[in-house]
Amino acid sequence: MKKVFILIISLLCGLVTESSFAQQTRTYSNEFLSLGVGARGLAMGNVQTALVDDVTAAYWNPAGLNKVNNLQVAAMHAEWFAGVSKYDYLGVAIPVADGKRTIGISAIRFGVDDIPNTLYLLNADGSINFDNVTAFSAADYAFLLSYAQTIGKLQIGGNAKIIHRRVGPFAQSWGMGIDLGIQYALSEQLILGVTAKDFPVSYNSWSFSFTPEEKEILQLTENIIPVNTVELTGQRIVAGLAYSLSISEKIALKSEFDIDFTFDGKRNTLIKSDFVSMDPHLGLELGYDDMVFFRFGLNNMQQYTNDVDGADLFSIQPNAGLGIKIRELAIDYAFTGLNRIGDGVFSHVFSLKIELKK
Repeated sequence: MKKVFILIISLLCGLVTESSFAQQTRTYSNEFLSLGVGARGLAMGNVQTALVDDVTAAYWNPAGLNKVNNLQVAAMHAEWFAGVSKYDYLGVAIPVADGKRTIGISAIRFGVDDIPNTLYLLNADGSINFDNVTAFSAADYAFLLSYAQTIGKLQIGGNAKIIHRRVGPFAQSWGMGIDLGIQYALSEQLILGVTAKDFPVSYNSWSFSFTPEEKEILQLTENIIPVNTVELTGQRIVAGLAYSLSISEKIALKSEFDIDFTFDGKRNTLIKSDFVSMDPHLGLELGYDDMVFFRFGLNNMQQYTNDVDGADLFSIQPNAGLGIKIRELAIDYAFTGLNRIGDGVFSHVFSLKIELKK
């Protein structure tokens, strides 16, 4: 048990290091890496830190990868903001050393395509020429190389990740980061999970490329011409506690409660301060015969002030989903943003997982 506490303290000690970067990190930096992967996790309100035990663990908590007994491949496609943004994920988990260790490779893309470039919309005489309008993409990419192993009841794991962000031909960045995670079985029913993402800080090195003509247009339209810079991403610590219960021989209930801790400035979360913001979320999964799964989750709990009348408001995002497992194939579905159906701000997410048994 002492080893567990030592590891937890080691993960949390990065907070001290992080405080020295507090004035340099940018709030909501690399936020595409906070969306989640796999319809199971999204349906459960992004609670997976303690429960996750498949190929998607590379994203949620790399320590969970070592619960993978066979080669697994997973893929997901989702469309956000009424189809404006495309979000894709592909992951592979490979057990090695007779199942004592697991390695993983993951790729994530979040992008907006076919963005009109109107810099040359106007001719020199001021007339409009739509033939001069071209299109470009703004996309964020992440590539994760993961490793996990088991030490007694303790699972440990980590990610080395490469981050690439591109805005058409105008700007691009390359960056690196590290994630660390542990899972510990407190009992047969209770599991503790802790993940430190961007430990102790990740960075993106930005470079910008504008032609002299483009710079002139930006100046004439009173736009700021950006310069090469380094963007720092502050660490996020996720602590989760999962509880599993066998209701009958065929019915099982799993639940988890997570809290995300961020240190990059005051965020619009339920609990917030200048030093730390805390974002609680919870999820449930009811499984029948390890074949059909019903899921529900609550996340994005926010307390804010209405700009119109100054009233204090509270909002929460419910999610639901369904999973079907047929031998080596698992198909999962998530319906996220149930509270925003009237506004049209919701998403249908599908993911697929295949396990290739030996």
